[in-house]
This record gives sequence, C-alpha cells and structure tokens, in this order.
Amino acid sequence: MPKMKTHRGAAKRFKVTGTGKLKRAKAFKSHILTKKSSKTKRNLRQTSYVSESQEKVMKKLLPYL
Repeated sequence: MPKMKTHRGAAKRFKVTGTGKLKRAKAFKSHILTKKSSKTKRNLRQTSYVSESQEKVMKKLLPYL
C-alpha cells in the first residue's frame, strides 16, 4: 500500500502537543480589526485546541504529525 499524503495546508496550521492534542491559532485576526475591541483582539492572539469532534478528521489529514 502506498504512503499516505499529508494535507499540506493543514500541516502549516496545526501543531501537536506532547499529550497528542492539536494546537491551532484562532480565526478573525487578519483584517477588519477596527470594529473589534482591544479585548477581543487580545483574546484572539492566544492559541486554542481542535475540538474532540474534529480531532479524528484532522488526524486523517495529518497522518505523520
């Protein structure tokens, strides 16, 4: 059976933690920032984790991470 290919777009956006969870950046931080409050923008800087329901799908996209 041939090797599985890594989804390169996903590989650039996710990192695996030591416990095996997928770490991701938050969305809505690239433009149209004037209407967002400082508090909102500050909270968007923090990383978060992929939800458990999506984790199985992401592991298929990233078989070697």
